[in-house]
Amino acid sequence: MNAMTPWWASASFWRKTAVIVTALSFIVLIVLTLDSMAQMSAGSDRVPAYSVINKRITYVDDAEAGHKMPFVGGDAPLFGKALSEEDAEALVSLGKKTVQAKNCMNCHTLLGNGAYYAPDLTKAWLDASWGSEAARETLMLAFLQDPEGNARTFGSGRKMPNLGITESEARGVVAFLKWMASIDTNGFPHNFMPIPQEN
Repeated sequence: MNAMTPWWASASFWRKTAVIVTALSFIVLIVLTLDSMAQMSAGSDRVPAYSVINKRITYVDDAEAGHKMPFVGGDAPLFGKALSEEDAEALVSLGKKTVQAKNCMNCHTLLGNGAYYAPDLTKAWLDASWGSEAARETLMLAFLQDPEGNARTFGSGRKMPNLGITESEARGVVAFLKWMASIDTNGFPHNFMPIPQEN
């Protein structure tokens, strides 16, 4: 090292500093990734287990949080049949894979990701456009299998194309959407008005 160059300005000091900072950043990234995975895994505090599709999911005001929160209530099995955790996971996974295979995010958003041509699907299970809780499952199944014949455009003129979704795929998508509605998303989407709650 040149006698005129201070130690903190030398190339070797900055090389060592870069290696140390990079290594520490890598460790922090690993810790944050593992923590995030634990926070967003099914069965965690904010993301219920797949068997939540056996329960009634509503949306209630939470004064402490300052926004609406999903509330998991009593028994309300999807399609009238309670499923084990394994069967519920298989049905929700079929729905997720169908949403991915049919490229729904070309028009819709999930958790804010995707396109904004069609409605966000994060809380679609709770969407007031289905009219009532009692009719929701039937209307969702009919719409997914024949969106042109069961269109709900509300004057927008936008219609979902027929994607050739089978009945089993439609049941999976409905299960996926019900499970998604149970996730605590910190009030997202904002200003969402849920389906009228039946007592």
